[in-house]
Amino acid sequence: MSSSSSLTCGRLATWTIIAVLLQILGLLLFVLGFFPVKPALSGVSGMESYRDPMSSSREDQEQIKHLSQNQLRSLYKDMSKISPTFDRLILMVVDGLPAEFVLGRGDQPPTKAMMEAMPYTQSLLSHGKAIGYHAKAAPPTVTMPRLKAMVSGAIGGFLDVAFNFNSQAFRDDNLLGQLYSIGWKMVMLGDETWIKLFPGLFTRHDGVSSFYVKDTVEVDHNVSRHLGAELTATDWDLLILHYLGLDHVGHIGGRSSTLMIPKLKEMDEVIKKIHMSSDLPQDSSNGRTLLMVVSDHGMTENGNHGGSSYEETDSLALFIGIGSKLPDYALATRKTASQVDIAPTLALLFGVPIPKNNIGVLMSEAFDSLADDQKLRALKLNSWQLLRLLQAQLPALSCSSYPCDNYDGAQCSGINACKVSIEQKFCCLFSKATTLHSSWTSQKHRTSRSNNSEDARSIFAAYNEFLRTSSEWLSRRATDKPPELLAPGIASMAVSCAMFLFILFCLCKEVYLKENQGLLDCSYKWHLDEVYALVVVVIFVFSMGSSSMVEEEQYIWHFLTSTLYLIFLRKSFQLPSPGAVPNMGNVIKRLKSSNHCPIYSIIFVLICGRILRGWHQGGVNWVHLPDISKWLEQTDPPTIQSFQIVSLLFIIGMSSFNLYLLEPKRRIVLVIQVSLFLSGFLLVMHIMEFQGTVFGQSNYSSTLIAQSIYATIIMTVIVTVLQAPWVTPVSVRDHQVNNESLLVNSASKDMEIRSLLPAVKYSLHLIGLTYTVCWCLLQLLLQQPVNAMPVLLLFFQILGSMFYFSNNETHSKHWVEVAALYFLGMAGHFGLGNSNTLATIDVAGAFIGISSHSTLLSGVLMFIITMASPMLFLLSLVFYISTKDASYLLLSKNGDLGHLLQMMIGFPCLVPLALNSVMLTAFTVVLFAMRNHLFVWSVFSPKYLYVLAMAVCVYVGVFIVAVAGIYTCSVFFLRERMLRPKSITKLKS
Repeated sequence: MSSSSSLTCGRLATWTIIAVLLQILGLLLFVLGFFPVKPALSGVSGMESYRDPMSSSREDQEQIKHLSQNQLRSLYKDMSKISPTFDRLILMVVDGLPAEFVLGRGDQPPTKAMMEAMPYTQSLLSHGKAIGYHAKAAPPTVTMPRLKAMVSGAIGGFLDVAFNFNSQAFRDDNLLGQLYSIGWKMVMLGDETWIKLFPGLFTRHDGVSSFYVKDTVEVDHNVSRHLGAELTATDWDLLILHYLGLDHVGHIGGRSSTLMIPKLKEMDEVIKKIHMSSDLPQDSSNGRTLLMVVSDHGMTENGNHGGSSYEETDSLALFIGIGSKLPDYALATRKTASQVDIAPTLALLFGVPIPKNNIGVLMSEAFDSLADDQKLRALKLNSWQLLRLLQAQLPALSCSSYPCDNYDGAQCSGINACKVSIEQKFCCLFSKATTLHSSWTSQKHRTSRSNNSEDARSIFAAYNEFLRTSSEWLSRRATDKPPELLAPGIASMAVSCAMFLFILFCLCKEVYLKENQGLLDCSYKWHLDEVYALVVVVIFVFSMGSSSMVEEEQYIWHFLTSTLYLIFLRKSFQLPSPGAVPNMGNVIKRLKSSNHCPIYSIIFVLICGRILRGWHQGGVNWVHLPDISKWLEQTDPPTIQSFQIVSLLFIIGMSSFNLYLLEPKRRIVLVIQVSLFLSGFLLVMHIMEFQGTVFGQSNYSSTLIAQSIYATIIMTVIVTVLQAPWVTPVSVRDHQVNNESLLVNSASKDMEIRSLLPAVKYSLHLIGLTYTVCWCLLQLLLQQPVNAMPVLLLFFQILGSMFYFSNNETHSKHWVEVAALYFLGMAGHFGLGNSNTLATIDVAGAFIGISSHSTLLSGVLMFIITMASPMLFLLSLVFYISTKDASYLLLSKNGDLGHLLQMMIGFPCLVPLALNSVMLTAFTVVLFAMRNHLFVWSVFSPKYLYVLAMAVCVYVGVFIVAVAGIYTCSVFFLRERMLRPKSITKLKS
């Protein structure tokens, strides 16, 4: 371009890359600051756990090092002053089991079907031989962080959801490490996550991968086949059984799956077998084996988990072997606790120190068999441990420095009574409990038994008040955010956003001036669709400040996108009747048989959008309402398969028809058609043979067919992108228009563009259509079967939009059209059943075609499934470029390669980057403002993970569009230069 231009292609690319890098830097700073690694105390608890925090000696750890395991076990037993009730522990983890399946919900017992599915477990509860808890799990409700919480009593970081797919060794103080230190022998059967978290601790283990969710049988059989031998073995103290089948049943078919009841019966039989074995003598008061049945998390109605809803956080903690003193079944099943409470409870039951970073509180009913003095001792040990953790967080906390040390009942009746510093409030509560305890201990032999019991209850209440208050404060403290990282991160993203908007404004201005060259009146006039496109962004930004709007974001996108297309429809009705068919490519020329085609195309897009809107009841509050997908799930598999095949046939048929209309016919068009038919044939095989038996285990044949589909799609895309620019003929007719001018100035740049533009658009049409169709075929393989029709509807929306945007008479600005495609992608994201909770992430599809577990490949497939719709519409931008009339480029006197690239791929690349930047920066500011909000971890943080995923999606999509455009244009300019000398030689001769 000439030096007079303010925005060259080089400058545009340079400043865009700088803005992207600045945005990535800001994201890294903010994410590291807002989602910090959980603070943890180093080392492990030891002898100091049994001493007052004010008098602990630093020599304790040195003494422990010289003790044998048996000596250490005896020392802990003597120092704890609590008689061990059990010798061995069987920890049975039923992955994904909601507590309400066993204990009911609220005041209601379990449903009749659930009670009949687990008769033996229900009999234990009703006869007072078991105690059940609704153990609330903290989000994210995925396996690895929940296992850590159960054995350490500490809450994990929110980003543990990312590490769940690649668990590393757990080095923090934990229950298994404490038991190992006193000589316990451990055996683990089931989920291999245990082996990864605690390498070297297990005497025997047989692990299975937790990520092959299609397998609901072998994962549990692999555990139960060892059960008979292990129950009779005497060489273990801890037996861990982690059953995965129920969680897999949920992922595939949801709570109402036909396999759920049989799976619950299977688990009940396992509980019965363990409980009735000779290792659980019911009449012995000492030396017994405790069976504890727990679940790491619950599940939603559709069987997923990861979020913070009641259904997902309602996990089970069932003590079998501890007699219940509660008078009836209802009271025995309505106890509530936190999942982190399991760690201190088991630690004191088995005579080891409470893990150092525990924030849990004892489950008091588990100690009902002990005398009052031993129960109070357990509460004191728990209080000492939490006080040490408080002192590490609050260096100024020293109860000896505050007047509450001398307890006066009138002075400090609760935490709100001491309206001073937080340190003094904790000292107030701690001193209240310990003073009452000391007084009770000195007077218990001088008062009646009834008075002692009454006083003991007041001490229990005082200890529990301190414990609960401390636990809640430490939970919040673990998520503090350093402002030194947050502020620079937000600032970097804000600067990047401003850069994107300024670059886009400059490009809009330059394109507008070029389109209106020669006109006397070049003043800019805003149209309704342009104003509304900006309003959409503003509405979305402000709506993200409401937790309810975040939960129900799908309504925003469906409404705003439909309204924008209604504006397009209104604009189409106002169009004058064109006198001739515009020159916009052979496909469009053949398809345009009526002047009303733009109107029909918009109506078609709106109809598809409305069907998509009713396909899934997304969000949180109304997800239980009926929708099309729920109706389909209740039908027989052949009905769903018919929808899949119809969707496949329409996609293949429409794309083949589009290719058939292309002129001139080239061999590569036939290659693409054959490849698409081959992919379709393989997909039909996969649908008919394997998706009808979705509950079965994936076998070698299904994996091989899926891998064949991957290979065919990838090869089709690669061949099309690399070969299309080379095999598409370069038009040479314009070289013969003016031989004299060609001989005088054979390097005329405007003549290059005039000759290359049709060929470039033809090639991009092939590439864009291949991108779009192959992505749809990939989604038909990976998405849930009920999502086949929504994928087809998204494809129809792309075709309808392209047909409308190709009409020159619409006079819509390029940036508005690209924004409309972006909005359709967001609406389609929710139309496929996604939401802003982690529970709707489809884990099952992430392992299709993978023969051995790979964290990287599974993560990529999960990203492809989740970001299916936004990426589809980003890839379709290559198709969009080929449909646009760029005749104003022929009038330019600056027709070099850079100018062509700038005009063709400028908007398709900049508009998604700018829109994503605005939304990313806005929600980052919202998340920062809501950092102390009640729903920061349950609503806003999961949404931010989706925002980050969308940013990655935009980066990848824009990169693919840019590479396709740059490569295609570069090849044609190279071929043009290779042809020019031959043309000149012929003319001279």
